[in-house]
Amino acid sequence: MFGFLFKKQKEIETLIFNYIKNFKKTQKLFSDAFTACKADPFCSNFDFLTDQTHKYESRGDDIRDEINDLMYGKALLPESREDIMLLIASADKILGHFERILHVILGQHLVIPDFLMPKTQELFTSSMESCDLMLKQIETLFSTQQGIRELVAKIDLLESHCDHIERSLLRAVFDSTLELARKMEVKELILMIGDISDQVDRVSKRVNIISMKRIV
Repeated sequence: MFGFLFKKQKEIETLIFNYIKNFKKTQKLFSDAFTACKADPFCSNFDFLTDQTHKYESRGDDIRDEINDLMYGKALLPESREDIMLLIASADKILGHFERILHVILGQHLVIPDFLMPKTQELFTSSMESCDLMLKQIETLFSTQQGIRELVAKIDLLESHCDHIERSLLRAVFDSTLELARKMEVKELILMIGDISDQVDRVSKRVNIISMKRIV
């Protein structure tokens, strides 16, 4: 019986690490699409990179479903099952958010104005850095469990930094001479990029709670 449970737990851990690997691939494609085409939504690679982002986001859904199927098979204690299922679901929302950002840029033919580009790139880079730390935190949860709180603190600092950049960008948008419709489009994109670090922060806190439960 215990051997069966141990085997199931190892299968779950393997799937979780596969999920993390797929998340990294999706994030890389999303980052490549945004970086290459932020000033030109008609750039030649945008459709391809958006399609590839969708492909790997869907693959993440499949891995999440595999994890849930094993969970329903009572591979872990009920409280552990719920914690991990909610953790993966929270991380999965970020992948869906990546895809929505690309569709907003593509669907609205949205171009970031030159005067906003440096700060927007800073916001984007910090958001991607927070994702990297979150994935490291999840990996740590299922390996050594050393350093999770330190990663929580780093992610929290990045989230605050992103909030500061976001507010600065929004002020710049509405202080500018852009037409109102254009202001609203750019505002939507800035808020969507800024929301990445907010979602990461929520996942990070969930990881920390799971870690503390294990210690107790």
